[in-house]
Amino acid sequence: MKITGIIAALTLGAAEVSGHYIFQQFGVGSQKFAVYEHIRKNSNQNSPVTSLSDTNLRCNVGGASGASTTVANVKAGDSFTFYLDQAVYHQGPISLYMSKAPGSVKSYDGSGDWFKIYDWGPSFSGGSSSWPMRNSYQYNIPKCIPNGEYLLRIQSLGIHNPGSTPQFYISCAQINVTGGGNTSPSPTVKIPGAFKASDPGYTANIYNNFKSYVIPGPSVFSC
Repeated sequence: MKITGIIAALTLGAAEVSGHYIFQQFGVGSQKFAVYEHIRKNSNQNSPVTSLSDTNLRCNVGGASGASTTVANVKAGDSFTFYLDQAVYHQGPISLYMSKAPGSVKSYDGSGDWFKIYDWGPSFSGGSSSWPMRNSYQYNIPKCIPNGEYLLRIQSLGIHNPGSTPQFYISCAQINVTGGGNTSPSPTVKIPGAFKASDPGYTANIYNNFKSYVIPGPSVFSC
């Protein structure tokens, strides 16, 4: 009985770890860079951040500094892609944020203003829902934002266990935007602070009468 219990616990633990994932590669246009090239390397492997007051919500555990991370050149309007080690495994929204560094992005801790540029949420049909659970996510840099160096942040919010603490899977790429405009993005938020425990998208039960969903965080900025 004891041996069986130990085996069951180990199996459960292995399944939980295998269900985790990390955004570990970045691409611009058709070019896919090496693992952690232009992406701040986290120190918690593929584990999530779970505290809404944690500064690690910005760029993951160990991602406060980008001193050893290279910077990718991206033209405003160009496409970019975040790739994972495995497809997103937990139901919940995927969101993209940007924050302009006051100088070099390598020394920027993400304590400034953030704006959201895209959300992937659920689709509803015939009384059921589906989530975009992929192994890569592509979008475009807004054409109108000012030139400069930015943190480009992707976030997967796992809300797969109603009643338990939701899980944030996060990575930040370091980019230098050229060919942009002069629009100041809005609305802006601070991270932490952008997400609250009372947000309906944070506390949603996706298994009970789930017919609509409001993605946590600010509205999406558009040029």
